[in-house]
Amino acid sequence: MNELSIMVDESGEWGKLSEYYLITLVFHDQSEPISPHVERYEQHLADASLPNIPFHAGPLLNGHDDYEALSMADRKRLFVAFFTLARNLPFTYVTFEHRKSKFDGDKNRFEAQLKRDLANYLLTHLDRFQSYDTIKIYYDNGQQVVTNALQASIGYALAKDAVVYRKADPKDYRLEQAADLMCTIELTALKFKAGESTNTDHKMFGDWRTFKQNYLKVLRRKLAA
Repeated sequence: MNELSIMVDESGEWGKLSEYYLITLVFHDQSEPISPHVERYEQHLADASLPNIPFHAGPLLNGHDDYEALSMADRKRLFVAFFTLARNLPFTYVTFEHRKSKFDGDKNRFEAQLKRDLANYLLTHLDRFQSYDTIKIYYDNGQQVVTNALQASIGYALAKDAVVYRKADPKDYRLEQAADLMCTIELTALKFKAGESTNTDHKMFGDWRTFKQNYLKVLRRKLAA
């Protein structure tokens, strides 16, 4: 039986703390193993005397939570290590991005747009998704607007008996952590292009040209067709 996993992560929230809202879907064909890549990554962390912390981009960039005691240099080493893992993992991804101000504070309108984004993508690639016996959706149900959009669009576009929903704690799934990374890379690209990059962005990634060459272009090779 062939099986597809879809790991979902978002960047942003509906309140006033973020200018953008992004949803990333990471697609992994379960016939392609990830364990050898993860084992090499974890061995590298041990060899480099780096802590094996589940990747979480926001706290890593800002030195919060599990990363609070680490220097910027070590946080950057951790980021590069996980970036290298993600580059080698067998997955593709797609990101949908919006500037929230375009919705004039109308959350229902925004949720409807997310549903259209997801449904249109699924229908455009319907042959691919229908080729799988089982599709498992992994999301931590962190934001209701995302949960609603996922359930509505997937229920509309795909056969319901082929979909299994799994509540996913990102700490337990490297591919869910990879979805977080892809959201971060795409959000950072938006900020650089809009002239909204932060001091933290520059400390971690350098300038726009360096970020684009060393990070964005590398991971965009994984964009789903």
